[in-house]
Amino acid sequence: MSKKRYNRIKIVLAEEERSAKWLAEQLDRDKSTVSRWCTNDMQPPIDMFYEIAEILDIEVRELFVASKG
Repeated sequence: MSKKRYNRIKIVLAEEERSAKWLAEQLDRDKSTVSRWCTNDMQPPIDMFYEIAEILDIEVRELFVASKG
C-alpha cells in the first residue's frame, strides 16, 4: 500500500532548485522536521504552508496535491 501524498513541498522545492535543508534554515525549523513534511510522514500546520509559500514566492495552493484529477 502506497503512502498518501497530501502536500507537494518536495516537488516545489525541486522545481525551485532548493533543498529541504535550505527551507528549514529559512523557517528556523529543524531539518528533520522539514524532511518529514517533504516525505509526507507528517504535515506542517496550516499557517506554516502560508509561510512556506511566501518564502518560495508561490501561491499556497501550489503546495497541495489536487483532490480531483
